[in-house]
Amino acid sequence: MTQTQLETTPLRGPSAALEAFDAVLFDFDGTLADTAPDLAAAVNQMRHARGLAPAPYEKLRPLASAGARGLIGGAFGVGPDDREFAAMREEFLANYAANLRVETALFPGIDAVLDDLDARGVRWGIVTNKVARLTDPLVKLMHLDTRAACVVSGDTTPYSKPHPAPLLHAAQALGIEAQRVVYVGDDLRDVQAGHAAGMATIAAAYGYCGNVEPPSQWNADYVADAAGSLLALLQRVGRRA
Repeated sequence: MTQTQLETTPLRGPSAALEAFDAVLFDFDGTLADTAPDLAAAVNQMRHARGLAPAPYEKLRPLASAGARGLIGGAFGVGPDDREFAAMREEFLANYAANLRVETALFPGIDAVLDDLDARGVRWGIVTNKVARLTDPLVKLMHLDTRAACVVSGDTTPYSKPHPAPLLHAAQALGIEAQRVVYVGDDLRDVQAGHAAGMATIAAAYGYCGNVEPPSQWNADYVADAAGSLLALLQRVGRRA
């Protein structure tokens, strides 16, 4: 996909012109940070404990944005409606919490995106479905806690994405109207939540994107296929003619 194609993704209306926006919110797993190696290791630790061979990383990686639900489903074929899921979820979370940042790192080029926003005084924050007991220490380990203007986890509000409540909570924390905020995420739920909150949306097509439909079909306002494309888009945020 060329830069021209990226920037001619159909818009929902004139308000989606990025110069009209003042702040940026990011999903975490698969958008800012490549957490899949450590998430996959946590679920494969469960398989090892059961005498099973590791599930292929290539199978697990696209499921990382769905957290425990996606990874346990991919590794064991067990879903939230199954009787054993709750106990397996706690086992997975305990494994992951013990090894939050072994291989996890920002996606290549994301540091430049955040540096540019910081240099221009554009406020940014994180809205993730990861629970706070995992989000907060990992954000701190990655030295983002002193840079992000807000961090909203999956259990900060009574709802998680695709419900708009976490995004609206973040906008309130920023002190900026939701209609003047851009949300970036690598899952269809991110785009759905952004639309429901009245925000502009950017689909991070370089992320895990574990949905059946490709990001080009999520009805996002823009699609960024690499961090460089995302940088080019977000450099327009906060600029006034």
